[in-house]
Amino acid sequence: MENRDIFENINPFDHRYSYNKEIFAELKEYLSEKANIKYQLEVELALIKGLKILGICSEEIYNEVREAISTITAEEAYIEEQKTKHNIRALVNLIQKRVSKNAKPYIHLTATSYDIVDTANALRYKDVTKDVILVKLKEVIKLLSKLAEQEKDTIQIGRTHGQHAVPITFGYVLAGYVERLGLRYKEIEKKSELLKGKFSGACGTYNASSLFFDDPVEFENIIMDELGLKAGDFSSQIVIAEYMTDYIHSLISTFGVLANFSDDMRNLQRTEINEVGEYFSKDQIGSSTMPHKRNPINYENIKSTWKRTMPQMNTIYMDQISEHQRDLSNSASSRFIPDIITGFTISLQRLIKVLKKFGIDRQKMEENFALHSQMIIAEPLYIILASQGHPDAHEAVRKLTLEAEKSGKTPRELFYLKDEFSLYRKKMDDYQKMILENPKKYLGAAKERSQVIINKWNKYFSEER
Repeated sequence: MENRDIFENINPFDHRYSYNKEIFAELKEYLSEKANIKYQLEVELALIKGLKILGICSEEIYNEVREAISTITAEEAYIEEQKTKHNIRALVNLIQKRVSKNAKPYIHLTATSYDIVDTANALRYKDVTKDVILVKLKEVIKLLSKLAEQEKDTIQIGRTHGQHAVPITFGYVLAGYVERLGLRYKEIEKKSELLKGKFSGACGTYNASSLFFDDPVEFENIIMDELGLKAGDFSSQIVIAEYMTDYIHSLISTFGVLANFSDDMRNLQRTEINEVGEYFSKDQIGSSTMPHKRNPINYENIKSTWKRTMPQMNTIYMDQISEHQRDLSNSASSRFIPDIITGFTISLQRLIKVLKKFGIDRQKMEENFALHSQMIIAEPLYIILASQGHPDAHEAVRKLTLEAEKSGKTPRELFYLKDEFSLYRKKMDDYQKMILENPKKYLGAAKERSQVIINKWNKYFSEER
């Protein structure tokens, strides 16, 4: 087949983003078409191993097929498929051309195409999850956990609806993402382990294998054991769709957390907020016309890649529907699952790079906090008044804040000036007075809860085998 220039590729993953050599070197071992064919051949070989174990073919035939399979290339498979118009039959033909007359009958014996396809996909997606995805997600969580512990005392103004709310710590913000990603890690791990293979034949009822075996399910299990998989309790000509649906959902929902984090950090990088920053290399350019700009390109790339990837979940849901025992309406669409995995994984790698050089401007956080530090006592003041029996504490404090905005005095100053609050002032304890005088102290359990989350996931990953 002709050699094609990388820049003739259509998918941006294959030219623009493939320059990340490290990540693509890892992913191609599982997600490339070469890898796909390798895994399919591995399943064909496991079939021969099962036949050998149950005495249908000899050790010599198994060894002959194993040797033949090791020489088949993806290019040959595609050339053969141009003749057969069938990808799995093309592989079967290539194996049979390489083995003796005695071995030929055992190639693909009792199998239907999707015994091979679905089992190979389950195996390679399970492998890439264990070997690449979970490794990188764990690194993201550990980097975030380290930053969360480092910043657990760093004061920051909380923001709801884009408005200043109550004091928090930046470590608490990061701990929230540690928790969310930690829970998603466990979900990906669980759902990848539940990916299933099959060797139940054309309509899933073991018709072909029952010609040889009293217990065709045992034969199926032998093949699955050889591959390190389990078979589902039921299959038609294909593995039931929900295993893959749940697995892809676990990836895309995790990607949503990455996008949320990236959005938050991108907004904190706004010029007027400027509380965090990402590394900017010496020769990097932010704008083709505005030389002063330093754009948050990594966070924006993660958000953009999520936008491109997330809607593919709809296609996965549509692939749940297959007419009767099988149709081909998922044949093309399911081939794009590697795109989903690739988009997610390169975003994990990008976030690792950013987190290793994560910039925090604590002084700017202090300055932003100070902008409304006197107004944010409204919540503790209202709650203190309500607890002391004020009949309409929220409205009373709301009016204080409106008057403060007009008069230039702070709500606290007005509270101490107005006689209507004298009875309540007398009931206040020293801690309550201190909170009104120093809003930075109004942090609740932010630091303690941050540490709980950090310790929880540090313990989980230290104990994980």
